[in-house]
Amino acid sequence: QVTVVESGGGSVQTGGSLRLSCLVSGVTFGNRAMAWFRRAPGKEREGVSCINFTGDESEYLDSVKGRFTISRDNAKKTLYLQMNSLKVEDTAMYYCAPARYRAYCSDSWTTTEYDYWGQGTQVTVSS
Repeated sequence: QVTVVESGGGSVQTGGSLRLSCLVSGVTFGNRAMAWFRRAPGKEREGVSCINFTGDESEYLDSVKGRFTISRDNAKKTLYLQMNSLKVEDTAMYYCAPARYRAYCSDSWTTTEYDYWGQGTQVTVSS
């Protein structure tokens, strides 16, 4: 069974930090681009960040650039998202997803097919 388990979310004050983790099992990890998405209540899902299969290239949503850092540990089949200087607008459910075919990120990475999703981890930022 393919499992994608996000963790690390929580409630923080504006300006705080959180580190999200995503553990993947049952599917190859080291050959795929990985991405973080988020969905706030009543809003469309949006791509937050993408990292290529080796972890040396990444893309970010403009609104999180400079504040969030994506990374991966292929040996542990784990994806991370370090979130600093959190804002109220970052409040959302955060999801991790392996790309279906893509090994590298691109400007259109958010349109790449993603077959596996976890339950998400909630991030709540209050002022």
